[in-house]
Amino acid sequence: MTRNQSALIAWQVPSQFELGRHGITAVAAHTDSPVLRLKPKSVQQGSGYLTVGVQTYGGGLWHTWFDRDLTVAGRVIVEHEGTHRAQLVHIPRALMRIPTLAIHLDRGVSEGFKFNNEDQLVPVLATAVRAALDQRTDEKGGPNTDSRHHSLLIHVLAEQLGCQPEQIREFELCVCDTQPAVVGGALNEFIFSAQLDNLMCSYLAVQALIRAESSESDPNIKLAALFDNEECGSESAQGANSNMLQQVIERIVASLNEQRNNSTELTHITLRKSFLVSADMAHAIHPNVSDSSCRAH
Repeated sequence: MTRNQSALIAWQVPSQFELGRHGITAVAAHTDSPVLRLKPKSVQQGSGYLTVGVQTYGGGLWHTWFDRDLTVAGRVIVEHEGTHRAQLVHIPRALMRIPTLAIHLDRGVSEGFKFNNEDQLVPVLATAVRAALDQRTDEKGGPNTDSRHHSLLIHVLAEQLGCQPEQIREFELCVCDTQPAVVGGALNEFIFSAQLDNLMCSYLAVQALIRAESSESDPNIKLAALFDNEECGSESAQGANSNMLQQVIERIVASLNEQRNNSTELTHITLRKSFLVSADMAHAIHPNVSDSSCRAH
């Protein structure tokens, strides 16, 4: 089952599972990571450039977002034949960039890179002149499909989704790097990637559940729970502090309770016989700053 299309709980019941005798073997992780998200009103313009308003989500190393080839990915609500449906989108090219100031104009940058998140952590989308000449946009004064966002951005999304710009009603988009994750190092022992916290554990939890389907050695129910919003407190309807997992377990027990005994008591018994691993990315020793790594542990 999913909630908000961003949290997922999946499980498998072995044939030898007995209600009241066995429990649940579970792995819990989270799907979200520190990221830049487009604001509900992202349209910005100044000094001859079209820029996109973003807001920080979670505790990120925001200085690492500068001078990278960036794009957007996320969920778009598209109107189709009188209904609305959510579609996933990812623009597979360099769409934006957050440039740093040339060192000639900021001689002290080598002593420490400081910036204002609101004014300087802002992706550049296009020049206003070029956008005004582009017939897909309304920057020259034509009708806008959504005044909250640049028409140019709406058109790019529509082209990727194969729909008309006016069909796009809303979206939740994150900024992301166009550079793909790679396996690297002289011996190919490292994974160089963004958002490892906690896409890695989410991936491993799903893979473990898939492989567990062919194993009958453990009579417990196998369950993977991937929550959202861990980076901002887990208190949303799809977060780990919600009733999502509790309700799933209660409904699993109720569905297996063929004798119609006390499901509440059976749920408590099942929980007492269960084991859950909270899987999140830990901090290994940093080879260049080993003292800080030791202090953190």
